[in-house]
Amino acid sequence: MVIAVDAMGGDNAPSEVVKGAVKAVNETPNLEVILVGNQAVIEKELAACSKQEQSKIQIEHTNEFITMDDHPSEIVRGKRKSSMHIGLKLVKGGKAAGFFTAGNSGAAMAVSMVELGLLEGVARPAIGTILPCSNERGFFFMLDVGANVDCRPEHLVTFAIMGSAYAKKVLHIDNPTVGLLSNGEEEGKGDMLTKAVYPILKKTDVIKFTGNVEGKALFKGEADVVVCDGFAGNIALKVSQSVAKYITSMLKQELLSSTVSKIGALLSKKAYNNLKKKTDSAQYGGAPLLGVNGICVIGHGSSNDTAVANGIRVAMNAAESRMNEAIVGDVKDSLASILNY
Repeated sequence: MVIAVDAMGGDNAPSEVVKGAVKAVNETPNLEVILVGNQAVIEKELAACSKQEQSKIQIEHTNEFITMDDHPSEIVRGKRKSSMHIGLKLVKGGKAAGFFTAGNSGAAMAVSMVELGLLEGVARPAIGTILPCSNERGFFFMLDVGANVDCRPEHLVTFAIMGSAYAKKVLHIDNPTVGLLSNGEEEGKGDMLTKAVYPILKKTDVIKFTGNVEGKALFKGEADVVVCDGFAGNIALKVSQSVAKYITSMLKQELLSSTVSKIGALLSKKAYNNLKKKTDSAQYGGAPLLGVNGICVIGHGSSNDTAVANGIRVAMNAAESRMNEAIVGDVKDSLASILNY
């Protein structure tokens, strides 16, 4: 399987992106990568690689790339030869099964909609992400985490269907539960949007809706899929990431604060490293952009080689699962169930 990768996207591009691509092809059977970007720069990064590694990596040359400061509307009209545009064209043309970028997320969504279009029945795409939690599985899936600040009820219904399909097909969760992020468990809680979407989700047969999920219950893993608009989702995501970094930082500081605590740190080093790994976003790779007619995975702007490699694998797994076919089928079935209710 071939995955196209934006070699010029992200704060650490191209070095960490190229390292991540090499890591991915070394660790993943039957994977090839097309690095999209400046050929001379990419070849310089690949110079230290073996011939076997280089044989699994192709280069698609372009001098143009999108920066974190570029506005999505300007990107759509201009920079049509950017590494992001070309990578997604490779997906559209069938030369790649999926695309990964650690570049500008707003641009990735805008360019994906232009180059790939939307799936039948989907009005808005959504960015979903895996987050750690304390249930037996150890994670849950949340969307939207930033693609859509303002949403209508029908958008959240589609997000719920897409998130449920992703959980089944890619995360291999049988009959995943779906919760709606709100400020209380009761049906009447929430803002105008959550109050409006709740009864629609209740009668959507293709998902297993379990009701509202409060912020305090989010990381207990009470729902396999948590649905919200991109405004609330992005805040929840960024707060959780910053709290995780704060806790691990403060824990390290306290463990090294005295001789006695240093002895304790040696004894608890494995547990500390396990905690740090579970809360490290690099382990999850990237966030799939659901609803577009192709596979696009968006990594964090600060992605290192591990994050890039895992993000490439996320794209590969999504493509292998035929996830988009499931989404289209479930969207059609849900519309029928709502109309016949």
